[in-house]
Amino acid sequence: MIITRSPLRISLGGGGTDLPSYYREHGGGFLIAAAIDKYVYVTVLRPFNEGIYLKYSQLEAVKSVRDVQHRIIREALTLQNLKTPQIEITALADIPAGTGLGSSGSFTTALLKALYAHRRQLILPQDLAELACHIEIERLGEPIGKQDQYIAAYGGITCFDFNPDDTVDAKPLAIPIESLFELEERLCLFFTGFTRSAGDLLKDQKERSVGGDAEMIANLHFVKDLGLRSKEALEKGDVSAFGKLMHEHWENKKRRTGGMSNSKIDVAYSKAMSNGAVGGKLVGAGGGGFLMFLAEDRSRLRTAMAEEGLEELRFRFDFDGSKVVFS
Repeated sequence: MIITRSPLRISLGGGGTDLPSYYREHGGGFLIAAAIDKYVYVTVLRPFNEGIYLKYSQLEAVKSVRDVQHRIIREALTLQNLKTPQIEITALADIPAGTGLGSSGSFTTALLKALYAHRRQLILPQDLAELACHIEIERLGEPIGKQDQYIAAYGGITCFDFNPDDTVDAKPLAIPIESLFELEERLCLFFTGFTRSAGDLLKDQKERSVGGDAEMIANLHFVKDLGLRSKEALEKGDVSAFGKLMHEHWENKKRRTGGMSNSKIDVAYSKAMSNGAVGGKLVGAGGGGFLMFLAEDRSRLRTAMAEEGLEELRFRFDFDGSKVVFS
């Protein structure tokens, strides 16, 4: 049996500029993402009987790859060129999908890592991320960006440059160690109670970017600049300045597309800003999932969010990325 895991992630700046519809036409994208210690797990084993046996939110038992209903698993198995399929795959996650923490990219990287380990083959983080993006963006045509696959593969707090030629450069954020601990302590995640698919929001962004919508392009230019300013603040060790940039990012993000927020999220955000938060934003494409805040007074912030019915998700950063945990 092979067991792999890939971390979920939070975006620290520049989110949205990792979509091909933006970075190919506007000089590249830039963002900072951080992997966290919440994971998607995949197990792969060879059962006694021939066939493909899948266990996720549904159960599948089929004879050929083309009959697999799970789109990502089907494409990943297709690339494996299995002659006589005899494989069992199980997927589990610490956090459900649709919460803005990049679960799809984490699943795809964990699945590919497991399939390669099952065949006793090594795959490096860059190649793993590229292959995961190939499956989701090119083969399946999802209107998504590349950050989820890359941060899941690499782990850590990582800066990514998305180049117009589709290459991606990854480099660890050069944050002082004391500031790293401070950032980890002061960041707080609260579940809004809403789950959603990022597809509709990102489809709108993609279509408007491809169509040359001036407002959308200007918004994404601003977001890229905020990502670079966030990098500068964190590498200087000015964590509070980063928190203020988060607030600036959220105010700009709400103008990007309809459905980014709702009345409950707006009320919770406003209350947080009056009760110990320096700044915050929704993690992911928007519309639900987790609100992330940088706290000045964590106790006061937690009390205020509990009063609004928002449950906290406590976390630490992950520095391993996609890995085999048992073989």
